[in-house]
Amino acid sequence: MNLSNLKPAKGSVKTKKRYGRGTGSGMGGTSTRGHKGAQSRSGYSRKLGFEGGQMPLQRRIPKFGFTNINRVDYKVINLDALQALSEKTGSSQITLELLKANGLTSGKDLVKVLGRGELKSALQVTANAFSQTAQEAIEKAGGSITKI
Repeated sequence: MNLSNLKPAKGSVKTKKRYGRGTGSGMGGTSTRGHKGAQSRSGYSRKLGFEGGQMPLQRRIPKFGFTNINRVDYKVINLDALQALSEKTGSSQITLELLKANGLTSGKDLVKVLGRGELKSALQVTANAFSQTAQEAIEKAGGSITKI
């Protein structure tokens, strides 16, 4: 064996079909595109979801519901997360800046405190909104709330 007789394995290399090279090639004439129709034309691109003229799935399925343009989305933080944060940082004042610095919120998130878990220490919590149970639990633990 030497460099002059090296070849790829049999069947591993396929020759590229050469379309539109005359009738003798077997792929002349319509160049394997068939006769007429959108797919035979140059510049054709199928629309997203096109099903060959059949009513596409996104139009067969009924629409329902609506999107409320006045909805206010809050990033929710529970009491157990606040307790863990105060133990981690040693701070009794929980502010939006502290939450952002510790990765619990980001950007311009509006924060709502919910009542899951329990507080073991008195915290001064500043947020955009509070649930009734969270407000009661914070005040019961000796803390205070500040709504922004």
